[in-house]
Amino acid sequence: MSNPDGGVADTCCVTPPLLHEPLSESAAVEMSKKLKALADPVRLRLFSAIASHAGGEACVCDISGGIDVSQPTVSHHLKVLRDAGLLTSQRRASWVYYAVVPEALHGLSALLTLNTAAFAGVTA
Repeated sequence: MSNPDGGVADTCCVTPPLLHEPLSESAAVEMSKKLKALADPVRLRLFSAIASHAGGEACVCDISGGIDVSQPTVSHHLKVLRDAGLLTSQRRASWVYYAVVPEALHGLSALLTLNTAAFAGVTA
């Protein structure tokens, strides 16, 4: 989420966008790319493995264990996550290391955070 200066807003102290006002078209397009990328179970597992890995980054060899798809398929899924703005990658010798983009996590978290007080007294 950006502030008026173009930087990333501190999402810990802002009202979740969905409760404050409707998303703009451009914000909805950007968020939908991220949500679509995470909607695949393999990509969600890879993303989670990277996010929870020590140091916040991981090599493909560190995260592909236990995921029953081929190495080219893992690479494809990581590319989708990178293209969606959820991961960065850096080549080191013959290995590629992936890291979660913190701003992407903060943006998703702010979008999906509900202020339960706003729904007090609302029944289904």
